[in-house]
Amino acid sequence: MGVVIRTAGADDRDLVVRLLDEAFQDDPVSSWVFPGTDYRRRTHHRLMAAFADAVLADGRIDLTEDGAACALWLPVPAAEPGGPEPDGGSGGSTRDAPARIREAVDPDNERVEAIARLTDGIHPTDRAHEYLWMIGVVPGRQGEGLGTALIESVLDRCDREGLPACLEASSARGKVLYERLGFEFTGRALDLPDGPRMWPMWREPRTR
Repeated sequence: MGVVIRTAGADDRDLVVRLLDEAFQDDPVSSWVFPGTDYRRRTHHRLMAAFADAVLADGRIDLTEDGAACALWLPVPAAEPGGPEPDGGSGGSTRDAPARIREAVDPDNERVEAIARLTDGIHPTDRAHEYLWMIGVVPGRQGEGLGTALIESVLDRCDREGLPACLEASSARGKVLYERLGFEFTGRALDLPDGPRMWPMWREPRTR
């Protein structure tokens, strides 16, 4: 039986935040942004809420019907020649968005702002594409193919419409999974200061 997927709405916000908080508690990048288990448990959910709010406003959240997995997607337009670069749905200039996120999440934590600035700096702007901001599966349901089903549903549309897609893998295991779906490492890794490595990945649409 296939995975049933629906588009999350405002009423699903709290569910999405709880799901992402649980799914990313042990993620290498989340552990770098919020070092220490107790601190991360108290604070991490605020960053997930900021991400969920941004995507509910400017993108789309796909949610499995059972609430066990979700994917946050943003449509990114190509930058116009001579014009400002697209802000990825941040609701303002990319220069100010990281500072706003830090203020909302944890004003004393410089890494909240740093991760936003570092990832902003590696996003391609020359072509319109779909950006997979985050995908999370609750720990007890990982390995069942839920994440793959969520991604493939969007990649099928990308292939039909001739759109590329991009993401940043936050673990070596995730990088292998994304490679199976047609994503390729761009060749420029992002090494967080005194922290883990992230792998920017790009996928060209497949012709049918």
